[in-house]
Amino acid sequence: VQLVESGGGLVQPGGSLTLSCAASGFRINTNYMSWVRQAPGKGLEWVSTTGSDDTNTYYADSVKGRFSISRDNAKNTVYLRVNSLKSEDTALYYCARRYDYCLGSGCSDTYDYWGQGTQVTVSS
Repeated sequence: VQLVESGGGLVQPGGSLTLSCAASGFRINTNYMSWVRQAPGKGLEWVSTTGSDDTNTYYADSVKGRFSISRDNAKNTVYLRVNSLKSEDTALYYCARRYDYCLGSGCSDTYDYWGQGTQVTVSS
């Protein structure tokens, strides 16, 4: 299993980018896929998740209305369109495969595979 992100870069405030996550070793149409970011000196922050198709998408409040997650199952690739970028969006953006599990009477989720990340820097 491998996830490879691309598309990051240096962009001015208000600008846009499209991040890509190419998956291999499994089919993304059978998995929930997420984007998670880490800003300099901070912890991991969940950004967005898409279900097995684009009818189920979820966003952190901090990016809702500005970011859009999508997938191309034929290309086995997940995308994150990031618009109206702010300095606080500067981070290393990771693609991750969500893994759902149940223990006893409870169920939860985590991430079992991660990419290497793509850097997004928002600066004038």
